[in-house]
Amino acid sequence: MFRYAYVRLKDHAVAQDIVQETFLAAMKAKDRYQGRSSERSWLMGILRHKLIDHLRKAAREVKVDDMESEEFVDTLMFKEAGIPHWRPPKWQFNPRKVFEQKEFWDVFSSCLAKLDKRMNLAFTMKELEDLSTEEICQELGVEPTYLWVILYRARNSLKACLEKNWKKRNTGAREINAAV
Repeated sequence: MFRYAYVRLKDHAVAQDIVQETFLAAMKAKDRYQGRSSERSWLMGILRHKLIDHLRKAAREVKVDDMESEEFVDTLMFKEAGIPHWRPPKWQFNPRKVFEQKEFWDVFSSCLAKLDKRMNLAFTMKELEDLSTEEICQELGVEPTYLWVILYRARNSLKACLEKNWKKRNTGAREINAAV
Protein backbone atom coordinates (compact mmCIF):
# COMPACT_ATOMS: atom_id res chain seq x y z
CA MET A 1 0.00 0.00 0.00
CA PHE A 2 2.85 2.35 0.81
CA ARG A 3 4.46 1.79 -2.61
CA TYR A 4 1.15 2.48 -4.34
CA ALA A 5 0.79 5.74 -2.42
CA TYR A 6 4.43 6.72 -2.86
CA VAL A 7 4.36 6.22 -6.66
CA ARG A 8 1.45 8.63 -6.89
CA LEU A 9 2.61 11.20 -4.34
CA LYS A 10 6.43 11.15 -4.64
CA ASP A 11 6.64 12.18 -0.99
CA HIS A 12 7.68 9.60 1.59
CA ALA A 13 6.12 11.31 4.62
CA VAL A 14 2.81 12.11 2.92
CA ALA A 15 2.55 8.54 1.58
CA GLN A 16 3.05 7.20 5.11
CA ASP A 17 0.37 9.55 6.43
CA ILE A 18 -2.10 8.49 3.74
CA VAL A 19 -1.52 4.79 4.49
CA GLN A 20 -2.02 5.46 8.21
CA GLU A 21 -5.22 7.36 7.46
CA THR A 22 -6.35 4.38 5.38
CA PHE A 23 -5.87 1.99 8.28
CA LEU A 24 -7.63 4.37 10.68
CA ALA A 25 -10.58 4.67 8.28
CA ALA A 26 -10.66 0.88 7.89
CA MET A 27 -10.70 0.39 11.65
CA LYS A 28 -13.57 2.84 12.00
CA ALA A 29 -15.51 1.16 9.18
CA LYS A 30 -14.72 -2.49 9.99
CA ASP A 31 -18.35 -3.11 11.00
CA ARG A 32 -19.46 -2.06 7.52
CA TYR A 33 -17.05 -4.46 5.75
CA GLN A 34 -19.33 -7.06 4.19
CA GLY A 35 -16.73 -9.44 2.80
CA ARG A 36 -17.81 -9.03 -0.85
CA SER A 37 -14.16 -8.48 -1.78
CA SER A 38 -10.87 -9.47 -0.22
CA GLU A 39 -9.60 -7.37 2.65
CA ARG A 40 -6.71 -6.24 0.46
CA SER A 41 -9.09 -4.97 -2.23
CA TRP A 42 -11.20 -3.24 0.38
CA LEU A 43 -8.14 -1.52 1.90
CA MET A 44 -6.84 -0.52 -1.54
CA GLY A 45 -10.23 1.03 -2.33
CA ILE A 46 -10.04 3.08 0.87
CA LEU A 47 -6.45 4.05 0.01
CA ARG A 48 -7.46 5.20 -3.48
CA HIS A 49 -10.19 7.40 -2.02
CA LYS A 50 -7.76 8.86 0.53
CA LEU A 51 -5.26 9.56 -2.27
CA ILE A 52 -7.88 11.22 -4.43
CA ASP A 53 -9.00 13.37 -1.50
CA HIS A 54 -5.40 14.39 -0.79
CA LEU A 55 -4.61 15.08 -4.44
CA ARG A 56 -7.83 17.04 -4.90
CA LYS A 57 -6.90 19.23 -1.95
CA ALA A 58 -3.33 19.63 -3.28
CA ALA A 59 -4.63 20.50 -6.76
CA ARG A 60 -6.76 23.29 -5.34
CA GLU A 61 -3.69 24.73 -3.64
CA VAL A 62 -1.54 24.79 -6.78
CA LYS A 63 -1.21 28.26 -8.27
CA VAL A 64 -1.15 28.48 -12.03
CA ASP A 65 1.23 31.14 -13.30
CA ASP A 66 -0.83 33.27 -15.67
CA MET A 67 2.24 34.39 -17.59
CA GLU A 68 3.26 30.80 -18.30
CA SER A 69 -0.21 29.91 -19.56
CA GLU A 70 -0.33 32.95 -21.86
CA GLU A 71 3.16 32.23 -23.22
CA PHE A 72 2.23 28.63 -23.96
CA VAL A 73 -1.00 29.56 -25.74
CA ASP A 74 0.83 32.26 -27.73
CA THR A 75 3.39 29.72 -28.99
CA LEU A 76 0.74 27.42 -30.47
CA MET A 77 -1.70 27.96 -33.28
CA PHE A 78 -5.01 26.44 -32.20
CA LYS A 79 -8.03 25.55 -34.25
CA GLU A 80 -11.36 26.77 -32.93
CA ALA A 81 -11.86 23.54 -30.93
CA GLY A 82 -8.57 24.11 -29.10
CA ILE A 83 -6.63 21.43 -30.97
CA PRO A 84 -3.16 22.44 -32.19
CA HIS A 85 -2.56 22.47 -35.95
CA TRP A 86 0.67 20.51 -35.61
CA ARG A 87 1.46 17.16 -34.07
CA PRO A 88 4.41 16.32 -31.84
CA PRO A 89 7.39 14.77 -33.65
CA LYS A 90 7.66 10.98 -34.05
CA TRP A 91 9.14 8.92 -31.22
CA GLN A 92 12.88 8.24 -31.52
CA PHE A 93 12.39 4.70 -30.16
CA ASN A 94 9.59 2.14 -30.20
CA PRO A 95 7.83 2.40 -26.83
CA ARG A 96 6.11 -0.94 -27.28
CA LYS A 97 9.44 -2.80 -27.28
CA VAL A 98 10.55 -1.26 -24.00
CA PHE A 99 7.16 -1.34 -22.30
CA GLU A 100 7.87 -4.25 -20.00
CA GLN A 101 11.46 -3.45 -19.20
CA LYS A 102 11.98 -2.50 -15.56
CA GLU A 103 14.55 0.09 -16.48
CA PHE A 104 11.99 1.85 -18.62
CA TRP A 105 9.59 2.09 -15.70
CA ASP A 106 12.35 3.53 -13.51
CA VAL A 107 12.96 6.26 -16.09
CA PHE A 108 9.21 6.74 -16.57
CA SER A 109 8.67 7.17 -12.81
CA SER A 110 11.41 9.77 -12.57
CA CYS A 111 10.00 11.65 -15.58
CA LEU A 112 6.49 11.52 -14.12
CA ALA A 113 7.83 12.90 -10.84
CA LYS A 114 9.30 15.90 -12.71
CA LEU A 115 5.86 17.02 -13.93
CA ASP A 116 4.11 19.68 -11.91
CA LYS A 117 1.48 18.33 -9.49
CA ARG A 118 -1.55 19.07 -11.63
CA MET A 119 -0.06 17.50 -14.77
CA ASN A 120 1.15 14.47 -12.81
CA LEU A 121 -2.25 14.01 -11.21
CA ALA A 122 -4.21 14.42 -14.45
CA PHE A 123 -1.91 12.05 -16.38
CA THR A 124 -1.94 9.44 -13.59
CA MET A 125 -5.71 9.53 -13.25
CA LYS A 126 -6.30 9.32 -17.01
CA GLU A 127 -3.61 6.94 -18.20
CA LEU A 128 -2.70 4.82 -15.16
CA GLU A 129 -5.97 4.71 -13.23
CA ASP A 130 -8.17 4.87 -16.35
CA LEU A 131 -10.66 7.33 -14.89
CA SER A 132 -13.15 9.05 -17.17
CA THR A 133 -12.75 12.65 -18.28
CA GLU A 134 -15.79 13.62 -16.21
CA GLU A 135 -14.35 12.06 -13.05
CA ILE A 136 -10.98 13.74 -13.55
CA CYS A 137 -12.57 17.14 -14.26
CA GLN A 138 -14.63 16.82 -11.12
CA GLU A 139 -11.59 15.84 -9.04
CA LEU A 140 -9.40 18.65 -10.39
CA GLY A 141 -12.16 21.22 -10.66
CA VAL A 142 -11.41 22.01 -14.32
CA GLU A 143 -13.33 22.06 -17.58
CA PRO A 144 -12.77 19.22 -20.10
CA THR A 145 -11.03 21.52 -22.59
CA TYR A 146 -8.52 22.63 -19.95
CA LEU A 147 -8.01 18.99 -18.90
CA TRP A 148 -7.03 18.12 -22.46
CA VAL A 149 -4.54 21.01 -22.49
CA ILE A 150 -3.04 19.72 -19.23
CA LEU A 151 -2.84 16.16 -20.65
CA TYR A 152 -1.32 17.44 -23.89
CA ARG A 153 1.39 19.28 -21.96
CA ALA A 154 1.99 16.28 -19.70
CA ARG A 155 2.36 13.88 -22.62
CA ASN A 156 4.75 16.21 -24.45
CA SER A 157 6.85 16.72 -21.31
CA LEU A 158 6.92 12.99 -20.62
CA LYS A 159 7.83 12.26 -24.22
CA ALA A 160 10.74 14.69 -24.17
CA CYS A 161 11.98 13.44 -20.81
CA LEU A 162 11.69 9.78 -21.82
CA GLU A 163 13.48 10.33 -25.10
CA LYS A 164 16.31 12.18 -23.40
CA ASN A 165 16.75 9.87 -20.40
CA TRP A 166 15.90 6.53 -22.01
CA LYS A 167 18.18 7.23 -24.95
CA LYS A 168 20.98 8.28 -22.56
CA ARG A 169 20.54 5.09 -20.51
CA ASN A 170 20.48 2.83 -23.57
CA THR A 171 23.53 4.52 -25.11
CA GLY A 172 25.45 4.00 -21.86
CA ALA A 173 24.41 0.33 -21.70
CA ARG A 174 25.55 -0.25 -25.30
CA GLU A 175 28.94 1.35 -24.55
CA ILE A 176 29.36 -0.87 -21.49
CA ASN A 177 28.40 -4.00 -23.46
CA ALA A 178 30.78 -3.08 -26.28
CA ALA A 179 33.64 -2.63 -23.82
CA VAL A 180 33.04 -6.09 -22.34
